Amino acid sequence: MMIRAYAWNGPFQQAIDLYHRMLQKGVKPNNFTFPFVLKACSAMQEIQGGIEIHEHAKKLGLDMDVYVSTALIDMYAKCGDLVKAQKVFNSMSYRDIVAWNAMIAGFSLHMLNHEIIQLLVQMQQAGIAPNSSTIVSVLPTVGQVNALREGKAMHGYLVRKMLSDNVVVGTGLLDMYAKCHQVTYARKIFNMINQKNDICWSAMIGGYVICDSMRDALDLYDEMVCIYKLNPTPVTLASILRACAALTDLNKGKNLHCYMIKSGLDLDTTAGNSVISMYAKCGIVEDAIGYFNEMISKDTISYSAIISGCVQNGYADKALLIFRQMLSGTDPDVATMIGLLPACSHLAALQHGACCHGYSVVRGFTKETSISNAIIDMYSKCGKIHISRDIFDRMHKRDIVSWNTMIIGYGIHGLCKEALSLFHELQASGLKPDDVTFIAVLSACNHSGFVTEGKYWFNAMNQDFNIKPRVAHYICMVDLLARAGNLDETYRFIQRMPFEPDVRVWSALLAACRTHTNIEMGELVSKKIQLLGPEGTGNFVLMSNMYSSVGRWDDAANIRTIQKHQGYKKSPGCSWVEISGVIHGFIGGDQSHPQSASINNKLQELLVEMKKLGYRADSNFVLHDVEEEEKEQILLYHSEKIAIAFGILNINPTNPILVTKNLRICVDCHTAIKFMTLITKREIIVRDASRFHHFTNGICNCRDFWSIENVV
Repeated sequence: MMIRAYAWNGPFQQAIDLYHRMLQKGVKPNNFTFPFVLKACSAMQEIQGGIEIHEHAKKLGLDMDVYVSTALIDMYAKCGDLVKAQKVFNSMSYRDIVAWNAMIAGFSLHMLNHEIIQLLVQMQQAGIAPNSSTIVSVLPTVGQVNALREGKAMHGYLVRKMLSDNVVVGTGLLDMYAKCHQVTYARKIFNMINQKNDICWSAMIGGYVICDSMRDALDLYDEMVCIYKLNPTPVTLASILRACAALTDLNKGKNLHCYMIKSGLDLDTTAGNSVISMYAKCGIVEDAIGYFNEMISKDTISYSAIISGCVQNGYADKALLIFRQMLSGTDPDVATMIGLLPACSHLAALQHGACCHGYSVVRGFTKETSISNAIIDMYSKCGKIHISRDIFDRMHKRDIVSWNTMIIGYGIHGLCKEALSLFHELQASGLKPDDVTFIAVLSACNHSGFVTEGKYWFNAMNQDFNIKPRVAHYICMVDLLARAGNLDETYRFIQRMPFEPDVRVWSALLAACRTHTNIEMGELVSKKIQLLGPEGTGNFVLMSNMYSSVGRWDDAANIRTIQKHQGYKKSPGCSWVEISGVIHGFIGGDQSHPQSASINNKLQELLVEMKKLGYRADSNFVLHDVEEEEKEQILLYHSEKIAIAFGILNINPTNPILVTKNLRICVDCHTAIKFMTLITKREIIVRDASRFHHFTNGICNCRDFWSIENVV
């Protein structure tokens, strides 16, 4: 009786300790003792202790008892050893409904849908009809694998046997239908349940969230709390916080957070993780980090949530710092690495990314296609496109994301021929391209100036692949046509679009007007953008640059005044470079770095040598009407030039210098870096907001086919 009490209510270790004390006292356990002590082992995932108790039962000849065998099946299944569970089950001379249910529940716990169906058939062939407990054990797996047909069959069985009125069964059914994205069926079952408990409410709210019916989830939550006066559980709060995050409903999310604090539920790790995600997805990263730091209990999901939140909001450096903290006490899992690798990609932090790759290999994570996809993307964005391809070629299983990621990688490196070749391989593989594939293909054509190919594949999308072009596809085409100088054709293309062009479409044309100095069309496009709302500083900068390039300083100043009046503040240009695993960042004119004096000296040396080779500062890209010498110095201290000078001073001459920039590289910097490669005899790679520029021996692989967006 004492062992049973501890096994049911805890502490579970006490049940096991009492069992050993009983043995020491010389009292023999019987067939009632073993199920209770094995239940305690199950609760603690204590498989070694369970194996030892199994041996005791064998010695006493009780291991074949139906109650003991059923408890052993349950213990082995819950501890993750289905082979031993199956062995015990197969050795049973008599199996009752409880034994069958234990075996089925074990397979269900591990989401083995095929094996569960086989067991159900065998069970009925043995003359035992499934009961409500059997079906409730199976339904979670049915929902997880989206086996709607089997789920409906089970529902029908429960109705015929008049077992569907039970709240536990009803909750299992509505959960199954919700996971199969049949939320209407789920709600009908919910409405039919007379005595709803908190699990039932939580399942229906969670079902709405799964089916992306966030408003319905919030409405049902309000009904539960305000009308039925029920207190939400941590699971309910976790679901409703996900809804707030999806709707970026910060006010509701904060109210829920306050409720959690008042009720003491903020100590629950699951609910706390949802609070982190809610703040992060609402863009309030400081609050997410603050709450994360205050959490008493953190698990892997907590770290994954805050790392992903930081990356999604542009705090990649903070994500790397939190990851380092995590390593001191918590093992990262697949979700953590999927969240972290984009941080390495964003910062072009190759050494950090390579370490993440190595860790993923050691832990066996690279078997997951999603991890390999993230690693391909990381190496591509860190300038190592050949490593990306090597990983892609060695993948055992590729999905469409794998192919898209690799094609995009080739595109941003200006390798359109390789991108198109891979696209043909994709078609030959039997996988169907999706709309993202065509964005990747059109972008690759855009970056390399393959106008004819771009037109062909844009037309083929609808005609040959039945994929209707979205705004993103039209933006690619507008950019491709316009940057090739076909401005009139581009304007006509925009006018023929099947929907109203937005600011992004017109901005692509405006950028080309700036590049090709078509002031008249630029002013026309600018007016259209102003009517729609500029959505940021880029379009102001483009118009201002356009006027500056032809000496219309008053017009340029007027655009800047309008920009300031409307509250748009231009993002400062920032460039960074990784050295020995440390990210060094620079902004235009930066003098804050400890090596600033050496950097300045190196820049001046480079300027002297560049002038000898024929370099002349392109003052069209300086926005102030100042003396030429001053313009030259302003241009010399653009962020990418500072970062390159720092790289020259600190990176081994045999290694390339990789600089990442948050905006597009300007014309003067692009020209200057060509000269720098001639002077230093080394490769310089710049990843800007649009693509990679590989500079070698005075040449850039982009062939100068690019447009200016921002000036720093």
